[in-house]
Amino acid sequence: MSDLRNPVQPDACPLCQHPATTPYYTDKTRQYWHCPVCQLVFASRQSLLSNDAELAIYQQHQNDPSDAGYRHFLNKLAAPLLQRLGPQALQGLDFGAGPGPTLYLLLEEGGHQVSNYDPYFAPDATLLERQYDFICSTEAIEHFYQPALEWQLWLDLLKPGGWLGLMTRLRPQQVEDFSRWHYKNDPTHVSFFHAKTFEWLAKRDGFSLEIIGPDVVIMQRCVATVYS
Repeated sequence: MSDLRNPVQPDACPLCQHPATTPYYTDKTRQYWHCPVCQLVFASRQSLLSNDAELAIYQQHQNDPSDAGYRHFLNKLAAPLLQRLGPQALQGLDFGAGPGPTLYLLLEEGGHQVSNYDPYFAPDATLLERQYDFICSTEAIEHFYQPALEWQLWLDLLKPGGWLGLMTRLRPQQVEDFSRWHYKNDPTHVSFFHAKTFEWLAKRDGFSLEIIGPDVVIMQRCVATVYS
């Protein structure tokens, strides 16, 4: 494993594709790079797990829809999102729902219809052939190896005026804080978003943005924004 005095060849940013990323931090297991354009910090491509290794870790997760604590955790996103969706029944997608889908229950209790998609546990590709009034993704975006691909997919799936609700821990500002940050220690966490990363995405792609807390982001797509 190389260190910051002798870094490996820099990787292009997996979110905005900017080629001139810079070394950010190195720990005992991997190196991290920083994008000066979108402010994403991401793990070196050499450290990414295989699909089988990644799946083996996900299968250890104990996400139980009957667990009151887990429901309370997800309600940090569900409650403010429901306030913004309003009373009219809408169609939504939980992207990266995991092995124990639960968020959809909270949103359906609020009167909406939600489909669950997960590339490992619910890989129904037909769900990616329609558009939705809202998309939610909890503790998933930090796992994306190429977040530009998922982000573009969300743009294709989300109707104009639609809502995007995300849960992910926002990256600390200082490298010193990042070095002590437990969130980076999960080997499946590879893309670390700063609040400024979401500001950059919102400006580029025509969204309003609300940072609800240290791990909750809600965005609304401008009605006039149309992507081919």
